[in-house]
Amino acid sequence: MRVRTPFGRVGFGKRLVASVAALATIAGIGVVAGTGTANAWGQRATETFYVNGCGMPRDVKVRSWTTRNAYKTVVLLDGLRATNDVSGWEHETNVQDLVKRNINVVMPVGGAASFYSDWNAPSNFNDQGYTYKWNCVIADRLPKALKSKGLIPSGKLAIAGISMGGNAALVVAANNKQWYSHAFSMSGYLNLSAPGMKSAIRVALLDADGGPWNSDSMWGPPWTTRWYDNDPFVQITKMHGLKVRVASGSGIPGGYNQNENAVSIVQGVPLEMLSLAQTRAFEVQAFVNRVQLTTDYPFAGTHKWGYWQDMMWRAADQGWFR
Repeated sequence: MRVRTPFGRVGFGKRLVASVAALATIAGIGVVAGTGTANAWGQRATETFYVNGCGMPRDVKVRSWTTRNAYKTVVLLDGLRATNDVSGWEHETNVQDLVKRNINVVMPVGGAASFYSDWNAPSNFNDQGYTYKWNCVIADRLPKALKSKGLIPSGKLAIAGISMGGNAALVVAANNKQWYSHAFSMSGYLNLSAPGMKSAIRVALLDADGGPWNSDSMWGPPWTTRWYDNDPFVQITKMHGLKVRVASGSGIPGGYNQNENAVSIVQGVPLEMLSLAQTRAFEVQAFVNRVQLTTDYPFAGTHKWGYWQDMMWRAADQGWFR
């Protein structure tokens, strides 16, 4: 079992850790130590199917867990280090078993370092050869495929994601309310316009698997408007009418950090602290703009799959998917 980490699995690499530690200092938050891992327990997928990749060279693989008794379907987005075999959610958690609670679970596969966005151009740093079109997939092709399969029982979908996928879940839902009624960010970075964040994203993409990726190919140079178009904090007024939920750990190590090595701790703790600061700021922004919002701030939690798994189950226990 592989252990996945920061921005989707635990760890961006040494350069990103240094950048995030600096950002944590700017935000006025400290860094503490701790140790852990999460394991997959979920049942087998009901179906694997493919949807049109919007011009990307391969169709996008989708794994689903479904029941005829479902009252909601949730689309789960991965993190920065997404792989092309199965989603990190399937590798590292048991949230597939939400299907036993009458919630269909759908996991698109792939999209490493993409922020689930339509990029401006192919990434020239790693000779990508094609332009990412993940927003098109998540906002159009996938919902249409799910509708054709009869997998949108309530008429609209929920979408949830961790880290990179948390940002994307809120932005996709805000701009596609014809398909999405619920949006959930776990450990997301919800103000990409904050001081230092654009530089941190640039470093993260340089260090991501399959890279180095050029962030200028994603949304253009840092001063262009596409950075604001993909910033949940800036796009808050588009979220009226959505059922929004945000969650972040405290950065304090807990039960999922047992026996974790020091390097993993150094990576995961400041990342989660930064996410907490940005998520709290987003909560205030939502309150000011009268956006319906629920929150989940557990006392302990670092940037790890086990804590995200628990956040999903708490959302179900509290009736958020209704």
